[in-house]
Amino acid sequence: MSKLNASVAPQKHDVFQAIADPTRRGLLRLLVDQEMPVTAISSHFPMTRTAVSKHLRILSDAGLVKERKVGRETRYRLDTDPLQELKRWLSFYERFWENKLDALKRYVESDEEDIHLAND
Repeated sequence: MSKLNASVAPQKHDVFQAIADPTRRGLLRLLVDQEMPVTAISSHFPMTRTAVSKHLRILSDAGLVKERKVGRETRYRLDTDPLQELKRWLSFYERFWENKLDALKRYVESDEEDIHLAND
């Protein structure tokens, strides 16, 4: 193991795991435009502050949320850099989706033409 790898702690959660949960996706949406303390964040969700803190910890472990101490309060903000990994992964597979959608479109349009010809 190199010195570089030994000094970098592995992430407990990756971006894909972090965004898999709808509550965590809601947290990210909430933090898009503003930094907020956990008490303010918790008021937007039907769960305890402890539960919200656990979700924030997973997002933080994945690098999607940054924490900052302001007095006795911890404030959270979105960090979109790790979403680039997700964007790259999705863009790779997007070409397959587009091919399938194009094929479906051609199939539906040809089926519609057959229906119109049969009705004429």
